[in-house]
Order: sequence, then C-alpha cells, then structure tokens
Amino acid sequence: MSISELQMGLVGAGGVVVVGIFAFNKWQERKHRKAADALAKVGVQEPAAIEPAASGGERVEPVIGAEAPPRPTPTDQQLRDASARRVPPLLPPEVDERADWGVRIESIESVVAGQFYHAAAQHLDGLGKPVRWFGFSDTENRWEPLNPHGAARYHWLCAALQLVDRRGAATEGDLAHLAAGLQRVCDAFMAIPSPPSRAEALARGAELDRLCAGVDIQIGVNVLARDQAFSGAKLSGLLHTAGLELLDDGCFHSRDGKSLTEFVLSNLEPVLFSAEGMRGLTTQGVTLTLDVPRVADGVQVFERMMALAQRIADALGGVVVDDNRAPFGDKAVGLIRSQIGQFQGQMAEQGIPAGSPLALRLFS
Repeated sequence: MSISELQMGLVGAGGVVVVGIFAFNKWQERKHRKAADALAKVGVQEPAAIEPAASGGERVEPVIGAEAPPRPTPTDQQLRDASARRVPPLLPPEVDERADWGVRIESIESVVAGQFYHAAAQHLDGLGKPVRWFGFSDTENRWEPLNPHGAARYHWLCAALQLVDRRGAATEGDLAHLAAGLQRVCDAFMAIPSPPSRAEALARGAELDRLCAGVDIQIGVNVLARDQAFSGAKLSGLLHTAGLELLDDGCFHSRDGKSLTEFVLSNLEPVLFSAEGMRGLTTQGVTLTLDVPRVADGVQVFERMMALAQRIADALGGVVVDDNRAPFGDKAVGLIRSQIGQFQGQMAEQGIPAGSPLALRLFS
C-alpha cells in the first residue's frame, strides 16, 4: 500500500513537534540548574521575622540600668472598655452583713462623689435610719468613705443603711424609701443600683434588734447633798482635776485615750451645766451614768466611776445612792459589777464587743 503525500506530511509534522518538546525540556532543565548554582553561591537567607506593631507609638526596647519609660495614660475609651470588663468589687469591709443593708451602685461613666452624694441626699430626705456612703478607688483598688464635698470620681459606690439602732429595727418603709431614692438618683447619673433582698435584711434586723435589747443597760449612780447644796464652782474644779470635760450637751464627760466617752456626769436638777453658769450654780445632786454596751472594759470603768462619786461625796458633803436613793453597799456594788461582766460577755459571744465600732453604731 502506497503512502500518500498527506500521510507523509503528517509524519513530518509530528516529528517536528517531538523535537520541539525535547528542546523545550532541555532549556527548562538548564534554566533551573543555573538558578540552583546562583543560590549555592550566595547562600539561602532566613525569612524576615514579623514584629507586632506597638500600639500607640514606636516600640521601646528595655535598657539595663536605665529608668523604665513612663506608662502611657489610658484614653477615655480604654477606661470605658476596662470598666465594661471589670469584676464587681465586694462590699466595703466596714459594711456588716448583720447590721447594714448594703446597696452596690455601678456607673459605666465615672461620677463625681460630691455631686452624686448631694443628689442622693435630696431623694433620701426623711429616711428613718442612718446611711453611710463609700466609693471604690480604681487607683487604690479599695473602698474608701465618700467625701460629700470631694471631687473624686468613682465607677462603683455603695450606700449602707443601718438596720438597727436604739430606736429599733429598720422597717419595710425604710428599705423601700432607700431603694426608690437610689433608683431615681441613679437614673439621673445613668447608674445601676443592685439592692439585695429586703426580706432577708428585715429578718436580720429584727433578730439583731432582739439581741441588742437584751443587753442594753445603763448604770446610774447619784450623789446627793446632805446639809447644803453643792457649789457649782467647787464641783467644776473637782471634776476638771479628775480629768472630766464639759461638752456641748451640758454634761461632764470622762473620756478614754481615743476621746470616747466612758461615763458622764449630769445635773440631778433640770438645768444643764455650762462653763459660764458654773460659778453661780448650786445643785442638790449629780448623776453619774455608765452606758454599758458603749464602753470597753465596763467593770474597770464602773470602778473608776464609783471612786469619783465617793470623792465628790467626801469633798462636797454628800452621799452616794442608787436610783431608789438607797445607799450603795458592797453587796450592791458587787452585784452591778457581775451584771456588767455578764452583759458584755454576751455581746462578745455574738461578735459585737462592747465599745467596738459596731457597738457604738448599734447603741446610738
């Protein structure tokens, strides 16, 4: 069979294609060999490390022996972001869970202490129980008493209503008054109050009030004039020598090293003592009073009070008697001494030592 001219043409074209492919492969092989030789001569370089960009400026390298560079001041936005992420602080350590109803307040934008306090005072006017205020210092990381006239700024505040005092326990109306007033002032400052359970607070207050009523005693001792009235001038001189101070309440106070009253001496007659009136004053007697829950070491204070009463009686011509005007004997003194120790022991067992800051608040 003869081969046509067309077939011969196709064979020739195929040969040309094969030769072309072979030549192209040889060219690529030579090209890659040259590139490999070039890399071998200069060496392979490590890829460059990617450094994270320092936020807010150039990176500052540490230098041994040099002072650390100052920290950049956070922007308002950074403070707001940090505020949104912060963990709520516990209640202030001064807030007692038994004696106080502590309401924590959060504000995303910091509030000025004085402005918030005075706004709250308007809404809480007429509240029947005392309220203490605290602000949480972000810089000191602690609670501090809120200064009503201060310019400090806080994200966290706390209002602590005292549940018990000598007027009795707080009522539902007291707690409702505080909650409603705080809500109104918080609305004005874009803050959020978090009041705890009212029912639990009322139950705690009632129980604590019963405890306080059981130990709330005062010891009174009278010194009566025998033949003639006591001279105000002589009485004043004797009391000043004994270290007592005449205060604005019209009574002489015996005070301890912390300036806390131990016992008071008042006029048996319905006339207050005054510095100006002592010279011309006369009286038929005086009364010395010891407030047992408010005094630490009540037995020792009682002994000092009795010693002063006897000194007044000896110096001015009087007699020491009880509230029934019966003379004090050793038996009566011993009984009172025992009662003071018993009541103050009960207070200590309940975690409210006599004369402690908590006792001073509860028995006020």
